[in-house]
Amino acid sequence: MKVETRIAERGLILPPKSEPRPDFPTPFTRLRMRGNRIFIAGQGPRDANGGYAGPWGKVPSEVSLEQGQEAARKIALSMLGDLQRELGDLDRIAAWMMVHGYVNADSGYGKTTLVMNGFSDLILELFDREIGDHARSSIGVAALPNNVPVIIAAELEFN
Repeated sequence: MKVETRIAERGLILPPKSEPRPDFPTPFTRLRMRGNRIFIAGQGPRDANGGYAGPWGKVPSEVSLEQGQEAARKIALSMLGDLQRELGDLDRIAAWMMVHGYVNADSGYGKTTLVMNGFSDLILELFDREIGDHARSSIGVAALPNNVPVIIAAELEFN
């Protein structure tokens, strides 16, 4: 079954292309293709309209674990929207290789990997294990741009 069909059946929406905030210029590309690989720069959660999505703050004191997981899920949808625009068809994705997660976490918070499960679970659900399985890192950091709860970067292979 096509990935786009799975997305539609679940009632999920891939956000449109988003623009960086004017007060936060970024001198790099969000998506870099080289050979049969795609590198996706770290990005925070977006809503269905492509705007920045809250809540904002540290996990777990200001953002619950469940809210952090939902933010990570929104990042997956945003990445998929970028990939669909770039590749034309999400079924061209051959493998999710590596995912890096950075969680805006309170000092000593040891459940960053659970926050990242919001991203990984959706990717595995949409792509199955053969394509969606990926290596992953998940670390807690003292601060993130715009005070988002999580930022995720990824590397993929495509056909």
